[in-house]
Amino acid sequence: MTKVGLVAIGRNEGDRLKACLHSAKGIVARIVYVDSGSTDGSLELARELGVDVVELDLSTPFTAARARNAGFAHLLSSVPQLDFVQFVDGDCEVVEGWIDRASSELEANPNIAVVCGRRRERFPSQTIYNQLCDIEWNTPVGETKACGGDSMMRVAAFQQVGGFNPTLIAGEEPELCVRLRQKGWKIFRLDAEMTLHDAQMTRIGQWWKRATRAGHAYAEGSWLHGGEPERHWVKETRSIWLWGLFIPLLALCSAWSTHGLSLLLLLFYPLQFVRTFLSLRRQNLSSKNAALYALSCTVGKFAQAEGALSFLRTRLLGTQSTLIEYKQ
Repeated sequence: MTKVGLVAIGRNEGDRLKACLHSAKGIVARIVYVDSGSTDGSLELARELGVDVVELDLSTPFTAARARNAGFAHLLSSVPQLDFVQFVDGDCEVVEGWIDRASSELEANPNIAVVCGRRRERFPSQTIYNQLCDIEWNTPVGETKACGGDSMMRVAAFQQVGGFNPTLIAGEEPELCVRLRQKGWKIFRLDAEMTLHDAQMTRIGQWWKRATRAGHAYAEGSWLHGGEPERHWVKETRSIWLWGLFIPLLALCSAWSTHGLSLLLLLFYPLQFVRTFLSLRRQNLSSKNAALYALSCTVGKFAQAEGALSFLRTRLLGTQSTLIEYKQ
């Protein structure tokens, strides 16, 4: 309890924030909540619970990375002897036992910088979009290349690489992990329950925006760390350009000159769906979930292409990317 602090970030999370903060009270040395302009009473709620509150200056573009950095700085200024920091999103609840398990793992393995566990969707059967989130987060345990927004980090390692890149609007956690691994640190996913998340996705438009944000993250990540030997997200970005842009453009633009034969290229999409479905079934995913996730991966390439194009546009114009938010 004296070695671990917690940083939660959010905006207008309401009851989800209340559950988040309650789940960590009494099991960490200090809790810091970083708010990005809430109007639902989140600030007052956090203060009533005895949580330190940091209000971000909204004159500077908000990013989750910037919020986590601000929370980390406040936490260490208040409790400088901390060894580990648990980062968590305000719509997540920390599972009982996780803090002890994660901190014990970091204490036992001084070469590990980050540990994460199983993040689960609180209401996976409520909508197919929530179910997709729950499937996405079920990644293999053991040494890995990256973590997500919920994770416990070693203070010394976080400080060594300068924390999160505050300009990134998405994909800031894997980007941080790239820099950590370049310094010789390891990232591990434990076989343990970590957090409960409430996606609150009820509309296809929300799913599309979330996929668009992912495309932006892949494109920016490959631009930052796409060189050898890392090749960070290069394969994923090439797949986005191929399936989300090149094939449909080639099929449509060549339709007149090929008397419509080029449209046969679109048959690659159902074949890609089947290929992904079979791969997921080999990973013991149920037929229903495998089909749902394969469809999401196939169709989602178009939304991801929109995000990748958005990043490319900001690079060409020299402007700052703006948040792509899927929640209300």
